[in-house]
Amino acid sequence: MRTDIIEYLQKEVYHRCKQPTNKFGMGCYYHIEAVVKNAEILAEKYGADKETVIIAAWLHDIASITDYAMYEEHHKYGAEEILNELNYDKEKTALVQKCILNHRGSVKLGRTSIEELCVADADAISHFDSVPSLLYLAYVERKMDIEQGRNL
Repeated sequence: MRTDIIEYLQKEVYHRCKQPTNKFGMGCYYHIEAVVKNAEILAEKYGADKETVIIAAWLHDIASITDYAMYEEHHKYGAEEILNELNYDKEKTALVQKCILNHRGSVKLGRTSIEELCVADADAISHFDSVPSLLYLAYVERKMDIEQGRNL
């Protein structure tokens, strides 16, 4: 397992979450951290490639924390540029990107690998741990009223 890349990604995500341009606040970091934890557990349980799942989990929301304008389409962006800079294997990068593309429960795309399922399920599970950050996004950042926030 490429622990050097995983450690780098953890630090990079933390750094980006601390930036004032991150509209989600540090709650987003805790969400991503929970996704990683849950994804690793699911990968072990279902025999998925743990490295792919962990890397995809660290990167699954990187676009939206880096540039809020990408939020609605953040699942289409993520790993390629960062992993290319780290000279990560091209085939593994493609699988990580597919996991990121298909991680959102609200976007119905076909998940074809166990790794994609692990990341998507870990993301869904982690939202139970991230209720405060979702409330922060809706009511502080987006200044929604109760009805608008219910539909987020």
